[in-house]
Amino acid sequence: MPGTMNSSDERRVYADFNATTPLRPEVREAMIECLGVYGNASSMHTSGRDARKRVEEARDAVEKLIGAGPKTVIFTSGGSESNNTVFNTMLRKALAGGGRNEIVTSGIEHPCVFNAAQHLQGQGLKVTFLKVDGTGKIDMEELKRALNEKTLLVSVMLANNEIGTVQDLAEISRLAKAAGAWVHTDAVQAVGKIPVDVDALGVDYLTMSAHKIYGPKGVGGLYVRKGAPLVPFVMGGHQEEGFRAGTYNNLGIMGFGTAAKVAYAELENYRTQTAALRDRLYQGLSKSIPNMKRNGHGTDVLPNTLNVSFPGAEGEAILLAMDFAGIEASTGSACASGSLEPSPVLMATGLGPELAHGSIRFSLGWGITEADIDYIVEKLPPIIARLRAMSSVES
Repeated sequence: MPGTMNSSDERRVYADFNATTPLRPEVREAMIECLGVYGNASSMHTSGRDARKRVEEARDAVEKLIGAGPKTVIFTSGGSESNNTVFNTMLRKALAGGGRNEIVTSGIEHPCVFNAAQHLQGQGLKVTFLKVDGTGKIDMEELKRALNEKTLLVSVMLANNEIGTVQDLAEISRLAKAAGAWVHTDAVQAVGKIPVDVDALGVDYLTMSAHKIYGPKGVGGLYVRKGAPLVPFVMGGHQEEGFRAGTYNNLGIMGFGTAAKVAYAELENYRTQTAALRDRLYQGLSKSIPNMKRNGHGTDVLPNTLNVSFPGAEGEAILLAMDFAGIEASTGSACASGSLEPSPVLMATGLGPELAHGSIRFSLGWGITEADIDYIVEKLPPIIARLRAMSSVES
């Protein structure tokens, strides 16, 4: 497990678990065991039935992790496909008539939701992008004003991938349902880190991704409440009750199921340990680095996520200097890492371009130790001091 890793006597500390996670040993072992499960899970012979049995066991584990009933999770290729499936469904519903053709989402969604909403906007649907306050919480009064008899879907992520802010999804769902709308949440960053229960949240659709919970990449899930509409995004076969065509990804799905079992069993330990390490990191950095700003909500936040800004230092320069020192973190969403623009999430919270450009996200996970945290606290302050000394921007 990453945390401290030694390669050619070089110390490396991985603190970018919101971007992706390594396979847990239990997951790796289960996947190695399943390498011999070659049968097509749609076939009726013995090999096919064996594969199907394992796929359904994995589905049960994923459903248990989010408090869902049986046969409510559809396996997909990941979070982006799951989110796009929901938005495609809403586009089809709106074009079919019925009077509901308005979408409400937030201005800090993951790009696969934000861009999907923009696509619907281009198809003639009205889309409201809700503002957020300085902590990343959506404006509930604006939500109330946006809801009406034409609202088709409200989609708000449960926990933000950059700043870790956790939304009050239960209240959002209550307001949306009162207006007759369907409710979707991108819970990719929340599942496995905080308790997630689809009934308590009141959502109709919930998105998950295996590689955020120490499972394999290329597999995810979409929870669909019984009775909620769903139009296949991938067509061509009868798999997943006709809602998602394609030969089952046996190995990925089985890895996802094992990751879900481990996450369910260790959720409380994960929350406690990563929150303690996050707090240790923040306290250590705040004592050593003057004029550092913490981004996101102070209490309604993922236990593993710390986003901080360093006035007078540029984020990519910080990132490269940390990487040279053996510390791996990020400047924001890994899906937008090629952009030179400041983070839309941080800008939406009211952070100016200079602070947004000078922000670093530390996201912790299994394998990180107190010694790793102390190593970051030792190495980062001189990096910030050096970059500030070189900068023309006042810190």
